[in-house]
Amino acid sequence: MSGGTRPDSELTARIGQPATAALTLAGYTTYVSLTRVTARDVLALHGVGPKAIRILEEELAARRLAFLAESSR
Repeated sequence: MSGGTRPDSELTARIGQPATAALTLAGYTTYVSLTRVTARDVLALHGVGPKAIRILEEELAARRLAFLAESSR
């Protein structure tokens, strides 16, 4: 399923199963849902590392979306 999506999430499989599981458990299954949190918030989830954040930032940018800015809190 390289580059694809998981059945329970629209997020790319490129981020890996641990990150996908952590995001799904936290309720983040769409790219739009990630726009409501900062990259730092997502990085704090067990199973999500810097590589997953980088990939998610790329995927968000491709959709003209972004994580919530730190200053927006």
